[in-house]
Amino acid sequence: ASDHISLLGIVLNKHSVHMSQTLAIADSSALFRLGVRNMSRQIEGIEVVGEASTGEDLIGLVESFAPSVVVVDFLSNGFDIDVVRKVKAIQPKTRVLAITTQQSGHTLVSALRAGVDSYIKKDCDLGEVQDAIWETANGGTFFCGQILDKIRKESINVEDLEHLPLSCDPVSLSTRETEVLELISEGMTNAQVAEKLFLSAHTVTTHRKNIMAKLGVNNTAAMVMYAVKTGLVSPNKFLFQNEG
Repeated sequence: ASDHISLLGIVLNKHSVHMSQTLAIADSSALFRLGVRNMSRQIEGIEVVGEASTGEDLIGLVESFAPSVVVVDFLSNGFDIDVVRKVKAIQPKTRVLAITTQQSGHTLVSALRAGVDSYIKKDCDLGEVQDAIWETANGGTFFCGQILDKIRKESINVEDLEHLPLSCDPVSLSTRETEVLELISEGMTNAQVAEKLFLSAHTVTTHRKNIMAKLGVNNTAAMVMYAVKTGLVSPNKFLFQNEG
């Protein structure tokens, strides 16, 4: 085995009752890998199975352990976008969460077309990173607010990117996004939603942007009405809240 691969064997939280999702961390920075490893210990149901400091070592990890999700900075030394394609070719069910410092519109498009499932920036807050890992590992898709802003500013047509469910019917929302949407539909503000779900207000804002992007709407009223029409939430939760 390569000297650059570190097997960790993290013990699951004793309160976890669900089968764990496995995580591989890939970045040339030992400090970044350490940070993600320590942070992942706080996420229930996530087990770190290894680390890789090069693309070659990441491929070895994927072949050996078939992790549920790979967290990778494909722009760091020793990596490139091709490593995402190789991961998907070897293990199509492995989800890929990209975490980079900077990216252009071209980089984003290349990453999404290569098979990146979720994309956030390294300066996102802790809550966003943890939610991104958990949701990606459990089959969801997560983009931080900064990435969504970049997509809009650079006029990237994400609906043309096949793997994103933005133009599909039905729309696929993660469990967390559904919770946020339901509370918004009940008339709660971002701050109230954050308090209810024990999240930061910034993380709730990110979820809100993700929901709007997935639904293809640009305001709260349209978001809620779309959710009602498609049966994601009951109209009784907000249409009659002011009666009586």
